[in-house]
This record gives sequence, C-alpha cells and structure tokens, in this order.
Amino acid sequence: MVFGVCLSGCSSIGPHTVARDRFDYSSAVADSWKEQTLLNIVKLRYIDLPVFLDVGQIVSGYSLQTGVSINGTVSAKNAVQGNYIAAGGSAIYTDRPTITYSPLTGDKFLRGLLEPIPPQSIFYMIQSGYAADFVLGLSVEAMNGLRNFNISTAGQRTADPEFVRVVRLVRELQLSDSVGLRVEKATNNLPATFFFFRKQNTEPEVQKQIDEVKKLLGVEPEEDRLRLIYSPVRSAPGELAVQTRSVLQILLALASFIEVPAEQINEHRAAPTPNTPSEEWPIRVKFSKTKPADCYATVPYRGGWYWIDDRDLKSKRAFGFVMFVFTLADTGKVETPPLITIPAQ
Repeated sequence: MVFGVCLSGCSSIGPHTVARDRFDYSSAVADSWKEQTLLNIVKLRYIDLPVFLDVGQIVSGYSLQTGVSINGTVSAKNAVQGNYIAAGGSAIYTDRPTITYSPLTGDKFLRGLLEPIPPQSIFYMIQSGYAADFVLGLSVEAMNGLRNFNISTAGQRTADPEFVRVVRLVRELQLSDSVGLRVEKATNNLPATFFFFRKQNTEPEVQKQIDEVKKLLGVEPEEDRLRLIYSPVRSAPGELAVQTRSVLQILLALASFIEVPAEQINEHRAAPTPNTPSEEWPIRVKFSKTKPADCYATVPYRGGWYWIDDRDLKSKRAFGFVMFVFTLADTGKVETPPLITIPAQ
C-alpha cells in the first residue's frame, strides 16, 4: 500500500521587513544622491553636461512559500521489500523590488537650475543657524552693489574687499544675536521680509560692527530694518538689494575648486584652477588613481576617482548645503509618478 501527504502554505513576512528596508533603501538613496551630485560637479569642471536622475518610486515585494511532504509504502506481511517511509520539505523565498527612475528635464527642471534662489530663502537659512559668511559667500553674487567673487566659463573675478568684510561682520553679528528677520504684510497683501539690526541692550563693540556694516552697504545710520529685494543694487532707501545665485552658478563655483590632474588642465580638458589660496576654498574634492577607503562621497570619472574626505568637515558642510539648496530651488509642480500594479502574492 502506498500513501502520501503533502502540506503547503504561505507565511507573512512583511511586518518584519519594514524597519530593515526603510533604513537600507533610505541609505541607498542618500548615497546615490551624494554620488550623483558630486559627479555633476566634476563634470561641470570638464565643461561636460550634468544629468540628474530622480528616484520616483520604490516598491518592495516579498513572498515565502513552504511545503512539507510525507510518503511511504506499507508492504504485506511476508513481502521482501519491507516498509518504507520518506519525509521532505521545501521553501521558496522571493524578493522582487520595483524601482522607477525619472530623468529631470523640461521647464520645471530648467527653472529650478537656472533661476536665482530667492533672497528670503538665503536669509532664512542664516536665521536657522547656517554660518552667515559661508552662506552669503557661496550663494550671493552681489549685495547693495558690493560684488562677490565670480567663477564661470567666461572667466574669473575676485570679490570686492568691502563684500568680504560685510559677510564677516554679519557672521559676527549673527553670533551675538544682533541681527534677525521679520516678515510683514506689504501694501499688496503679499509678505515682505525685512533684515533688521537689534537696538536694545547693544554692546558698544556690537554697535560699532553694526555701524560699519551700514556704512559699507551705503545704508543710513538711522535705518535699522532693510527690506530684502532681488537686485544687484538698491533703488530706494530702506532696501537690502541681494543678487543671489542660481543652483547652476553655485555648482559651477564649487566645480572650480576640484583637484584636477595638471596634464588634463594643460590639454584644455578641464577649466583652470582659480587663483585662490587653498585654505580659502569652500570645498576640496580630491583626485586619486585608485578608489579611496575613507570618504564621504566618491565617483569614478575619466580614469580616476574624485572624492571628499570624510574627515573634511568644511567640504562636507559645503556639499550638504548644495544638496539642500537644490531642494529649495525645486519649486515647480510635483509630477504624478507612474501607476505601478503589483500582483498579489
């Protein structure tokens, strides 16, 4: 007599994967975002076309199917072969992630890349704790007629000494909590942002710094609050005219501070390095022939590796700032991702 039993079933493993998958996928997306940003900065140094690819959706599907089988033979009392029994089991585990990618192109992307960042956003970042000299030095082209350094494919321009002095003084005033922002309703019912100097309980040294900032900016001594506007020069009293940079301008500025092999510059494959002391560079992207071991971000390009040292806090801060302002500039309508149908497991 022959008999057999077969049992099968499916087990739910979804809840146990949530914590692990959320961490793994978020880490992978963050690392790929850093590498993509670094690669595009390097490509701009070589006058190459930057390409941005966005991760649209991540759908992870799992299935676990198990089975147990028992079969055997019960022979007659005097049979030669005797009795026989066998047991077996099986398990099938399937991990089937679905990831969609969307190239960033079109009008929305170009606006976000080419349009200057609103001055209010720049000063809000200072208000939230970012160092004023760092933010203004990297994201502002001019302020009340004082010009910052400029590096582009057209050439280089050094910063006005007065501009450098102003951003350093604003940093000192930031540390002493002597400056701030105020949002008020303008005549057209739209919000207006004002940059103001604190007048109460001001130390003599702080007041001296405030007076110097006003003088350098061409502001009257009695003007304690200035309305933020986008312009290279101010057109009326009580204004702080700020000509901000676009994301592309910030990327181009950072690209000029990348370490590039001398032979590639001599062969005109990459733009020349600016005449700025290395200790004043806002970021340092190193080059090596082999892949580095301890790095914050690294990408291969043109026969070598470009990377940021994980111990270089100044470069990491500048790089993180660029990734942050890129999200600030993306103010277009959010596109609806494609509909993905996942079959039931």
